[in-house]
Amino acid sequence: MIRCQKDFWKSPEPVPENSTDYRWKWFKNCLGALDGTYIRVKVPEREKPKYRTRKGEIATNVLGVCSQDLQFIYVLAGWEGSAHDSRVLKDALSRRNGLKVPNGYYYLVDAGYTNGTGFLAPFRGQRYHHNDWRDGHRPETPNEFFNMKHSSARNVIERCFGLLKMRWEILRSPSFYDIITQRRIISVCCMLHNFIRREMALDPIEHQVDNQLVDGTLETNDYIGTVESSDDWSVWRQNLANEMWNTWNGNRE
Repeated sequence: MIRCQKDFWKSPEPVPENSTDYRWKWFKNCLGALDGTYIRVKVPEREKPKYRTRKGEIATNVLGVCSQDLQFIYVLAGWEGSAHDSRVLKDALSRRNGLKVPNGYYYLVDAGYTNGTGFLAPFRGQRYHHNDWRDGHRPETPNEFFNMKHSSARNVIERCFGLLKMRWEILRSPSFYDIITQRRIISVCCMLHNFIRREMALDPIEHQVDNQLVDGTLETNDYIGTVESSDDWSVWRQNLANEMWNTWNGNRE
């Protein structure tokens, strides 16, 4: 599986200009979403402090990047649980065969990452999560509307991780394998997840994950090499939020 992994990873496809998908039509040229998740592992006693998460679990911090249709584009497993998500992402971007983000395209990320070129984060200090929009709450500003739509689309990576862990029991508890083998098992489980999504028209466990949460190939050599905040990117995000807000208000009228 590892040797032929290129056949299993999803090739990123940007959201087209004419998209009608209610989640993604607001984010033209977006390639998908990314986030980190913890998967518990067993490591030698001397390694445990590095792998200990903020919740005290011994785990590896896994970076997952997924497409709009719940398939993994890139996965980096093996980082210690104490490592910050942004550090893992920086490592993924610096690797020769790591994550590639073509200029002009981007992924949705949460507020734990830098809002910089190629990585679109929500506005901080504004309502964001699904629970914030329950009970009839409606956005009152462009930034709140942006966050609501951003949260709805970025939720795809949470669903992807949920499906992965629900499907493979070996990822729900520490195994006796060494960390190198465990890292490979995580990657292979992600590849098999993609194979199932590709071959099955209906995923039988997808509705279970959704219930729990409620409670085009690009060919280019012009890639983003690191995550850096920039005034231009922040201005573009604000302009996008204003455009989305105006479109939404225009449709309501």
